[in-house]
Amino acid sequence: MILRKYMSLLGVGSAQINLILQKETYYKPGDPVHGYFLIKGGVIKQQLKRIDCDLVVSDQTTNEEKVIDATTILTSTLIHSGEFKKIPFSFQIPANALASTQEISYHFKTKLTFNEGVVSTDHDIIQVI
Repeated sequence: MILRKYMSLLGVGSAQINLILQKETYYKPGDPVHGYFLIKGGVIKQQLKRIDCDLVVSDQTTNEEKVIDATTILTSTLIHSGEFKKIPFSFQIPANALASTQEISYHFKTKLTFNEGVVSTDHDIIQVI
């Protein structure tokens, strides 16, 4: 038991997060984005602290990434070993977002933070047409 606890503190067997979106293509800036965060418990129970989800735009011509909007959920939820939790997600694409091209792309960068242990992350690509 102690070994599993220390392994999860190092990231081995800790809880994981996945952002599940209803769709990946959006037809105009300002469109709503809906889905949910799926959290899967690891090998031991862990106390969740917060979920951060950033909408990031990547510009291939300048090799820059920029957070253009973000949402944070503060929580004190306890996730047990092997348990699954769904947390609703809604977001609105900023009205000034440019269309996706070969040079401009968008993705959600999700980060699950625990009271103790390593952070769990997820990346989900979307397109704005």
